[in-house]
Amino acid sequence: MNFIPYLLAIATFLPLLAFVINLIGGATLKRNAMVVSIGGIGGALLCSFFALFIWCMDHDFALEHGHAAHTEHGDHDSHGDHDSHGEEGEHADPHHGEGAKPTDGEEHHDKQKGHEKEAEEATEQVAAIADSPGEASEGDETEGAEEEDGDDEDDEDDEEEAPAYLAGTWYDLGRAGGLRLQISYYIDSLTICMFAMVTLIATCIHFYASGYMHDEEAEEVTDSEVPMGDGFLKRPGRYHRFFQSLSLFCFSMLGLVLAGNIALVFVFWELVGICSYFLIGFYVERHSASTAANKAFITNRVGDFGMIIGLMALWSGLGTFSFADTEVDGHMQPGIFSQVRDDHGKLVVPDGMVKFAAHDEMQALMYELGPDATAEQRDAAVAAALPQWRESKGFLGLPYGYWMLMIAGAGVFCGCVGKSAQFPLHVWLPDAMEGPTPVSALVHSATMVAAGVYLVGRFFPVFTPEVLLLIASSGCITLFLGATIAIVATDIKRVLAYSTISQLGYMMLSLGLGGWLPGMMHLITHAFFKSLLFMCSGSVIHAVHTNEMPEMGGLRKKMPITAYTMLIGCLAIAGAGVPFLVGFSGYYSKDKILEQAFSFMKTNGGLGVVFFAAAAGGAAITAFYMFRLWYMTFAGKPRNQERYDHAHESPTSMYMPLVVISVFAVGVAWSMFEAVLVGTVGVVATLILALYMRATGKLANTGHEHEHDHSHSHADHDHGHGHDDHGHGDDHGHGHGGGLSLTPSGMLLTMGIGFAMVLVMSLVANKVTLEGMLEHARPVPVTHVAAGEAIPAAAYSQGELTELTWPDESLSHDFYRVVVPATILAFSTALGGILLSTLMYGLGWLNPGEVRRQFGGVYKLLLNKWWFDELYEWVFIKPTKVVSQWFAWIDRTIFDGIIHWLAAAVKKFSVFWERLADRTVVDGFIDGLAGLTKRTGASLRGVQTGSLRQYVMFLVLGAVVVFLIVSFFWNPGLSQIN
Repeated sequence: MNFIPYLLAIATFLPLLAFVINLIGGATLKRNAMVVSIGGIGGALLCSFFALFIWCMDHDFALEHGHAAHTEHGDHDSHGDHDSHGEEGEHADPHHGEGAKPTDGEEHHDKQKGHEKEAEEATEQVAAIADSPGEASEGDETEGAEEEDGDDEDDEDDEEEAPAYLAGTWYDLGRAGGLRLQISYYIDSLTICMFAMVTLIATCIHFYASGYMHDEEAEEVTDSEVPMGDGFLKRPGRYHRFFQSLSLFCFSMLGLVLAGNIALVFVFWELVGICSYFLIGFYVERHSASTAANKAFITNRVGDFGMIIGLMALWSGLGTFSFADTEVDGHMQPGIFSQVRDDHGKLVVPDGMVKFAAHDEMQALMYELGPDATAEQRDAAVAAALPQWRESKGFLGLPYGYWMLMIAGAGVFCGCVGKSAQFPLHVWLPDAMEGPTPVSALVHSATMVAAGVYLVGRFFPVFTPEVLLLIASSGCITLFLGATIAIVATDIKRVLAYSTISQLGYMMLSLGLGGWLPGMMHLITHAFFKSLLFMCSGSVIHAVHTNEMPEMGGLRKKMPITAYTMLIGCLAIAGAGVPFLVGFSGYYSKDKILEQAFSFMKTNGGLGVVFFAAAAGGAAITAFYMFRLWYMTFAGKPRNQERYDHAHESPTSMYMPLVVISVFAVGVAWSMFEAVLVGTVGVVATLILALYMRATGKLANTGHEHEHDHSHSHADHDHGHGHDDHGHGDDHGHGHGGGLSLTPSGMLLTMGIGFAMVLVMSLVANKVTLEGMLEHARPVPVTHVAAGEAIPAAAYSQGELTELTWPDESLSHDFYRVVVPATILAFSTALGGILLSTLMYGLGWLNPGEVRRQFGGVYKLLLNKWWFDELYEWVFIKPTKVVSQWFAWIDRTIFDGIIHWLAAAVKKFSVFWERLADRTVVDGFIDGLAGLTKRTGASLRGVQTGSLRQYVMFLVLGAVVVFLIVSFFWNPGLSQIN
């Protein structure tokens, strides 16, 4: 355990080292800059997975059942004890107690039925208090909370259980009063999962980019998107700069995840933003790319302004930025999480915020104590008055300090709105497609947009119910807007961009409804299938040189690996699966979100119905537009024969990452049983298929025959390159001698490797599952089921300004009342979306053009993206321009006029003074003196005649004059006076 902080620190700084090397010597390294970056992120991947292995060996993540962990009979303490904090870096589990261990071999649905009775009883108890949520019942204490296995070895294991999180400080940056600014870390299972996910996806994207960005290796690159007078723009290649920025991007994201205080998070938060600016505007010569980079940067600064306000509220009210408790001058200073939650997990207003709100009472108290009171006496008096102040009401009738806690949470969420492209700051993300596709894959999956959702999950204990309602509302609107716009988009990357907006809305909706586990789980699963989808789209663009899906069609015959890995991504994002048995990764996380939304709807009705309807409807729309994308791209007949003839499977460096990521897109959320089952069946099926194809002679490696000669360059055709410009060599980056990408044996080998990876992964993971790890990292929830309490005792929580109630997440695991209807509905909506898309775009039985004509108004609305860009243009941009023009007029007319008048006045005064003082007085005096001197000299020159006799006469006359003066005018007596 002591190695984990250092392993993650090394994992964080390796990409930074790669960035520095490429920054200093990138121009010299050229292609080796890619090797340096891959080495940095690959080393980070190894360190992250080694830390994951150590963490898993030291913790037990087993769940009795994913859906019933919180309603386990005999153990309602699913969240555990929150009042034990150990030494810094060795903390006891503040999140939840040790989960019950499962019985090996039990299947998923059998375990659900095993807890049916307990879940039903718990739900009946909840129904009994539904009319008065929040009132705690005193009975129904479970005996199982005190019952443990009698085995002495188990008791010893419990006592030696590793802490649920590690926190510590590496370096003190400085102090400002009582505030300490530190480089610190906070590591729990969520941190470990994020590190593994980010480094794995980033490593695959680095390999992918090594092939995708090969055009930038040239000394001179022609950008066909920037026309010039004599052709197109020619610029130097920027291969090393691309990987330089990519390395800094990864360092920033890893540092953000590892940070142990919100101030350090904000530093890396801004680094992530500036890296996205560099990468989105990589093709800076293109006006669209530079505009998109500016739009992303400015929009995020709007959100960050709110975040700064939230940080100021935290600093003023808590006096610390640290998540965990820290040691200060020999005593433990409570961290943020300890101050906002009591020992039973209930949200409380921190003492500092109460004191801040009670400033008038504080002044009166200090005046009463007088100036002679000691610091101890003042502290004691304040502590005695605190309970009374907590009962007082202040702004808007809220308890003292509650409004400040709301501002802190809402401010932090504002930053997340910008980073994760939530309504109303969602408009920047689609334009971010102007960057290279590898950048889009990284931004939309593991880095920038993931940062906002991650911070909401990390900061979850601080959010009041009012802020959670704000989060849920923003997420609900966002998921609906993004999904509807994606229906009509024709740019393959923009479809995925709006899909990302919608899926981020799902995560925020889940978190806002109190579903922490589903939201974080969907963050991980979405990262894998969305990175897969973007890399597949880049593979398609790389082959056909256009982003427009109407220019594609039938490409699965030319690009089978890309086609079927993208199909995996489509199935995963649609949440495809066999209900209650097994499914793709999205099946697990999205169904859990719907379960929490269903539970919230049952509790509240009204607005809860809107939230659930948006989530369920969004699931159907997601399935529709993703299969619309797949059918338009890979199915049917080619719509542009030239592009189809020119298409080819991507090189190995590009399609192998697709295979690796597709494995995780399928099974990252599987339990060991599911992984072993599917992996074994897959390997066996692949072997049988291989034997059959060999027996029938279909496995012969005949290579891929081309219908035309590929010896020409892409430059021979007039291809619209869309947003990414790639010129290719004669072989297009792939060999022609029976390449693996297009041969039956190669496809079978790839399939076998994929299933074998699933099997090995499942055997190594043993009882470690994504759900179990995230459950282990669960923060203090909105509500908390304390040890020894029946579930209904703390099943609900209400805010001060809203009458809505937030049911505990454990109530969403009721199998029959929540899980079954939510799962069936999720399956039905996804299936309906897939079938409708198949009828319209797969089979052609429904004419999309006819649908567009019938719903012309709606189609125009969606095609124009709900006119949000135009709305912001009219509401913000144009008024800003008008006001700017006013200020410019004021500047030019008034301020510049005054300055110009003053300048003219000074100039005229200077001219007058120059004439009066300089020319008349100074120059006149000097000129007059010079003239007098000249005239005197001229007159004296007449005396110097050159006649010797005249000079002798002057000497004699002078001597006579001196004699006369001395004789007649000089008094000798005077000369004696001193």
